Amino acid sequence: MGIVADLIPGGDTLPFPPSPSGSIAGRTMQESVYRPRPKVRRLPEDAPNVVIVLIDDAGPGLPDTLGGEVRTDTLSRICADGVSYNRFHTTAMCSPTRAALLTGRNHHRVGNGQIAEFSNDWDGYSGHIPRSSATVATVLRHYGYSTAAFGKWHNTPAEETTSAGPFDNWPTGVGFDYFYGFLAGEASQYEPNLVRNTTIVGPPQTPEQGYHLSADLADDAIDWLRKHKAFDADKPFFVYWASGCLHGPHHIMKEWADRYAGKFDDGWDAYRQRVFARAKDTGWIPPEAELTERHPEMAAWDDIPDDEKPFQRRLMEVAAGFAEHCDVQVGRLVDELDRLGYGENTLIFYIWGDNGSSGEGQDGTICELLAQNGIPTTVAQHIAALDQLGGLDALGSPKTENQYHAAWAWAGSTPFKGLKLLASHLGGTRNPMAVRWPATIIPDPVPRDHFLHCNDVVPTIYDIIGIAAPRMVDGFPQDPLDGVGFAETLLDRDAPGGKTTQYFEVMGSRAIYHDGWMASAFGPRVPWVPGLPPGITEWTPDDDVWELYHLDEDYSQNRDLAAQHPDKLAQLKEIFAIEAAKNKVLPIGGGLWVPVLHPDQRICPPYTRWEFPGHITRMPEFCAPALGNKNNRVTLDATVPDHASGVLYALGGSGGGLTCYLDDGYLCYEYNLFILMRTKIRSTTPLTSGRKTIELITEYTEPRPGGPLHITACVDGEQIAEGVVPISVPLAFTANECLDIGTCLGSPVSLDYYDRAPFPFTGHIDTMRVEYT
Repeated sequence: MGIVADLIPGGDTLPFPPSPSGSIAGRTMQESVYRPRPKVRRLPEDAPNVVIVLIDDAGPGLPDTLGGEVRTDTLSRICADGVSYNRFHTTAMCSPTRAALLTGRNHHRVGNGQIAEFSNDWDGYSGHIPRSSATVATVLRHYGYSTAAFGKWHNTPAEETTSAGPFDNWPTGVGFDYFYGFLAGEASQYEPNLVRNTTIVGPPQTPEQGYHLSADLADDAIDWLRKHKAFDADKPFFVYWASGCLHGPHHIMKEWADRYAGKFDDGWDAYRQRVFARAKDTGWIPPEAELTERHPEMAAWDDIPDDEKPFQRRLMEVAAGFAEHCDVQVGRLVDELDRLGYGENTLIFYIWGDNGSSGEGQDGTICELLAQNGIPTTVAQHIAALDQLGGLDALGSPKTENQYHAAWAWAGSTPFKGLKLLASHLGGTRNPMAVRWPATIIPDPVPRDHFLHCNDVVPTIYDIIGIAAPRMVDGFPQDPLDGVGFAETLLDRDAPGGKTTQYFEVMGSRAIYHDGWMASAFGPRVPWVPGLPPGITEWTPDDDVWELYHLDEDYSQNRDLAAQHPDKLAQLKEIFAIEAAKNKVLPIGGGLWVPVLHPDQRICPPYTRWEFPGHITRMPEFCAPALGNKNNRVTLDATVPDHASGVLYALGGSGGGLTCYLDDGYLCYEYNLFILMRTKIRSTTPLTSGRKTIELITEYTEPRPGGPLHITACVDGEQIAEGVVPISVPLAFTANECLDIGTCLGSPVSLDYYDRAPFPFTGHIDTMRVEYT
């Protein structure tokens, strides 16, 4: 039987025109004919449900399904019940992969050359998916599908993520009937800033009550499926379920991490050797594949001091437990599909990773946002700070935002070079995919080896349903699809599928695949090396050295043939230049503009002053006043009771932020620099009761990114405390935390009120004014 359906007519322009009434109106009802037309159903009766599961920051060397040592029973089940692909590719970064996956276009073409938070003014890096590239959800909904998304979104421009909208680029504005999850690139798994449709909501439980985001996302998806069964049983559905796991912070309950106690004691080099051998034994990688060498800038396990190894081992144990727990939640979703009777005719794409495993933990960290901010630290600093939180048992808990050493990420991307953020090498872009559709697909344990890209998924879905890519959607002419369908390969491993040419580029790291060959340029940064590389501001792509690989004969991209085949390399470099120009990649490395070259130009509101009418909560950091890295004055008009306590305002969370609060009448200020350094300022006497004007003045003592800050606290014009923050945050404290006034929702910025969180102010705030100075 064939798998590519006959085309459904009339879909060139969407939405479909409305059906006219079949009734004929006369002067009176007696003279009229009432004859409603049957409801138009354009989809075939056997149109499948479609589910895409996307795990975050996960490489092929982790799942035991493929030879790794993290238990992934659900991934094993999908592979056993369907087919798998061992040459499926992503973009090497979060937002870009998601934009390509959901639109079927290349990521720069749809404005996602880097993550949404680092967007800039070039078309390929704008952070806006254009209406000329409708998402698969938009198209399927026009054809009659119910659509829902759960989990990590990361495709809404950061400046549009407040509760005031605009909502055009939220999931419900781009084709999804329903959304529950988070808009940012990462979230606390215990205290996330969540959205249901277009409403900011809190988690349904606390960490103490057992809350974890992965389980919550599964719960909500299961609830949605049950309601669909009750209310819309005749409609097929499209579900996009995207976990926050394995992105940092690596949060998981201790009992899950303890399942892996002692399993990684011999380190990442030994782990990589074991996984490589087992991956061959399972047949996931071909027998002639070679294990690539460790990068010279990557530490060997034997290089790690003995007193730091317990810390590094535990970080990996936590990550493994986090990953297994997430796979279990996917299993709950699959179980519910089967229980409701949907399983047989549901097409499931289980994609293990939106890029390779992430080295943003660098040397191992208790707060992974340090890497985004380019702040170098030592492991000793992390261990010392961790000891203050309870030692190794605090890893994975709400008090840390830990992420493993980059070398564990490298091991998790076995057998390849590189990891997340390296579009040049397969460790950043080659991710496993398994596909199950019991009604149609005959299980095959041998992985397919077609060269596929995440933008090939949408055209495959269209081919299976019988949808021609529309030329007009909601009044917007459509860009052509860049992806090429691989539907036939689901039934026949020898059928053609995918494409012969595909470019890759993220922040200057780049590659071009063409007809079995790949040319690669590493780019200007080694992502796992702390701080910024010397000379980065003068970097030009013209100076990069290119490598050449014959991937048809070199599965793991191990043998550089640039010296032997200079003509082939020149050909591929020319093809890359053409693809870059066609797909809005220029300027090469444009994604570096904000995070590396111009952090002062990060997304921020257009204002220089604000007036908040008292109690305002959940204003995302990228939309809030930059209280931690701009000269500013905060003025609060408040009524203060006797022995007043509670948060006046807080920006950020437990992993980093600042807060001003009262504690038994004493005015307190804390600047939490990613857990490692906490600057605390406290008045020497308590405030008396009554109406007060409270001012906090922040001034750089050295006007540079990361420079020290002088903090002055005044009440009714009189200075009552001051201090200096030695190092400030260059970019941002968090990716998903917020500014709260009158309370500290989410995770608490200060440990001093951790057990009292959210620590609401016992008085009343009339107004809070902020102005840049």
